[in-house]
Amino acid sequence: MTGIVTSPSIRFLQRPTASAWIEQALANLDLILLDHSHCERKAAGVALNLMFRYPSYAKLVRALTGIAQEELDHFEQVNQWLDRRGIPLGPLPAPPYGARLNAEIRRQEPERLLDTLLVSALIEARSHERLGLLAQHCPEPELAAFYRGLMASEARHYGVYWVLATTYFERTVVQERLAPLAQVESEILATLHPKPRIHS
Repeated sequence: MTGIVTSPSIRFLQRPTASAWIEQALANLDLILLDHSHCERKAAGVALNLMFRYPSYAKLVRALTGIAQEELDHFEQVNQWLDRRGIPLGPLPAPPYGARLNAEIRRQEPERLLDTLLVSALIEARSHERLGLLAQHCPEPELAAFYRGLMASEARHYGVYWVLATTYFERTVVQERLAPLAQVESEILATLHPKPRIHS
């Protein structure tokens, strides 16, 4: 496998994932599953934290209630896969991806809300892309089907975060802020992290 293995057409993403990541992931499927469990738990936590931080934003609370519930359901599904493969659920050092993206979030409101929604959209978009790659290339048919089943949810999730951003902010403001955040997101992944992760 050489070069690019996916289309650059995933919404929001400036660069598609390179073949080196899928090769690394396929060689470390158990580790990828463990990291996937952590990703689903963290995604649920992000949705819940936004709901607690902005309780008067009714549309946000309603939309993210559904996302939090779905992420927790995915968390349970991935954990069932871990059980089947005899992989203990335990701590796992995170790659720099999330911390570096979160460092781009401005600390003053309302910019903090906008940046958090857009960073969340980017993470969900990358998850959608990479779960699709696993579905396409995983040599285990049942596991490939599992990843294929999660793809639509990830696409819907990044769409929800985008809609919320454009609900509370002018579309031109959202688009202007998305561009530099998407550039940072792609730059983080330009160099393959030595430890296999969903976002590495």
